[in-house]
Amino acid sequence: MDQITLTHIEKRYGNHVASADVSFSIPRGAIFGLLGPNGAGKTTLIRMITRITMPDRGTIRFGGEDLREHHTSRIGYMPEERGLYKTMKVYEHLIYLARLKDLSGAEAARRVNLWLDKFEITEWKQKKIEELSKGMAQKIQFIATVLHDPDLLILDEPFSGLDPINAKLIEDEIYALRQQGKTIIFSTHRMEQVEDICDQIVLIDQGHKILEGDVAELKQRFKEDKYHIDYDGMVGDDFAATFDVQMVTEHEATVHSRSCSNDILKYFIDRGITVRGYSEILPSLNEIFIRAVNEQKIKAGRVA
Repeated sequence: MDQITLTHIEKRYGNHVASADVSFSIPRGAIFGLLGPNGAGKTTLIRMITRITMPDRGTIRFGGEDLREHHTSRIGYMPEERGLYKTMKVYEHLIYLARLKDLSGAEAARRVNLWLDKFEITEWKQKKIEELSKGMAQKIQFIATVLHDPDLLILDEPFSGLDPINAKLIEDEIYALRQQGKTIIFSTHRMEQVEDICDQIVLIDQGHKILEGDVAELKQRFKEDKYHIDYDGMVGDDFAATFDVQMVTEHEATVHSRSCSNDILKYFIDRGITVRGYSEILPSLNEIFIRAVNEQKIKAGRVA
């Protein structure tokens, strides 16, 4: 079953179109990337999923039901602009937020202590939020997002300000939550950050859905038959003439073969050149996004 389904969602602010006929579904238990540049319309979609605002047209369904106010208690939202009260202490702040999600005092304390211990920051529980580094505050915000055990987590730029160690810590927790059956939405303009994390993505630009699908399938769909070869030996002058060679050094080459990858290997074998490594080069999500946007502009007649 899909955790969230958006159908023909439209949202305008005056003459500005924030969402234009956007439709997509997110399967339960998926790690899903909501990707696009700044100002693409990602935050508008999130605000409608969390019922902060309502669509002008279209429907949103949560777990097979029309999205209603009571569903928001099953959603955890970590906004890009962090919402922590700077003068409150870490522990009392987390307890306060947990109680807002209808947890009892005892259960709130149990969960807060569990997460502080898991992140190895128990000694910071009596520190004021304003005393925390950006990365430490980020971890507190993440804890606040998951305390009430939501079915759907929405993480807006979750790795912003984190060093590699803490980014890996959050990433590991995200995988653990997915193993528990949680659905996670990443919203980011940094596509490389979620390229290896997300199962599926939707690309948004200027309020329009440009592309959606399984990450691995999209990479296959947009691949350009590029190959990287690591070898020992010397290639002949006919190498560049035979293939579309984009880069060649003494031991490495990048080749664009429009015929067959087997032809490339045969070339090296026939000349007794030892191939130490051979791999297909797949496009990054950023490259896919640029191509998809340009194709959309051509279709819309915005490019001469």
